[in-house]
Amino acid sequence: MKRRLSAPFCQHTRLCTRPRHGLRQALLVTCLLACSAAWAGPGAHGPNGEHLDAPSGPVNASGLARLADGSVNVPKAAQRRMAIRTVLAPASEAAATLQLPGRVAMDPNASGRVQAVYGGRIEPGPQGLPVPGQAVQRGQVLAYVRHHAEPYAQGAQEAQRAELRAQRELAEQRVQRLQGLEGTVPLKDIEAARNEAASLAERERRIAASLAVREALVAPVSGVISRAELLVGQVVEPRDVLFEVVNPARLLVEASTADARVATQVAGASLLGVPEVRLRLLGAAAALRDGVLPLTFAVSATSAAAQSSAPGRSGVLPLAIGQPVTVVLQSSQRIRGVVLPAQAVVRNPSNEFIVYIKDGAERFIPQPVQFQPLDATTVVVTQGLSADNRVVVQGAPLIAQIR
Repeated sequence: MKRRLSAPFCQHTRLCTRPRHGLRQALLVTCLLACSAAWAGPGAHGPNGEHLDAPSGPVNASGLARLADGSVNVPKAAQRRMAIRTVLAPASEAAATLQLPGRVAMDPNASGRVQAVYGGRIEPGPQGLPVPGQAVQRGQVLAYVRHHAEPYAQGAQEAQRAELRAQRELAEQRVQRLQGLEGTVPLKDIEAARNEAASLAERERRIAASLAVREALVAPVSGVISRAELLVGQVVEPRDVLFEVVNPARLLVEASTADARVATQVAGASLLGVPEVRLRLLGAAAALRDGVLPLTFAVSATSAAAQSSAPGRSGVLPLAIGQPVTVVLQSSQRIRGVVLPAQAVVRNPSNEFIVYIKDGAERFIPQPVQFQPLDATTVVVTQGLSADNRVVVQGAPLIAQIR
């Protein structure tokens, strides 16, 4: 046994090779197990199947890691790839903000509805039935509604038409006879017969037209079709809304608040998450509606959005009628805090709002904060930051994903 053991096992083997020692075999097994990890070759496995040559802790080849204290380690090369940018966060003053629920509505001066005055059957227009999203011009015929009277009423009209036809023929024959006696018959009698015949002919024409009349449905304004639910042959009732035409470049946003003083403190407004548009307050209602006070805003595209829009679609707003939105009001009151881009604020695994502060060349610390939105792209942090903090303003969502 001594000859087959190597030098590193000398201390253990002296104990293990004493003659007639009762625990010789047990000590030898313990010695081999204690030293096997250090002398294990590549691919060796332990008693539970683990790799003995594997490192004891997790190793990330890229260097990206979330440390035990919650901070994140990001090497310089990874920071360049992730386009991480940081700035010092000086405290300043900004306008206090207030968020109000709202929805997108049609501008009554640039939108309209098409309704049928009487019921009837739908017939296609000269260019067929329009579909939602199709552009139309004011006065364009969209469809026809052919009216159908009740059988009794239609029979009465046809009987009246036949009676008028007979009276017209008699009146025309009388006019011919009087014209043949011209000079012996007073001229006023001839003129009266002519007028009577013309009146009967016009009445007959009107009755005939009413039997096969159809109503033309025309576009009230120029714009696009936002609602169209018609098919050829469909029967509609009177005053049904058949089409809605809106101008996509002229929309309104209706917000609601329970405080009547809000309308007097508005210094500006924007839509949360929609930086392509800007809002202008048109006015506030003087009476409550369903317990809240409506505020109406005009919507227009920003100059940058108008320049980047596709040809032929300049001024088209990225909104839809009835879409729920959040209106951010800038008040005339001032609030002190740190102004940051909205993308600098992210959520941690506990669903708290945080920003990342750079502490060292490659270490970023998550810092819980409280903030208020200023507009669609900017927030003001009111608690959680000091003036000497270097805050990540670009790439924070990527850092938050590192585990």
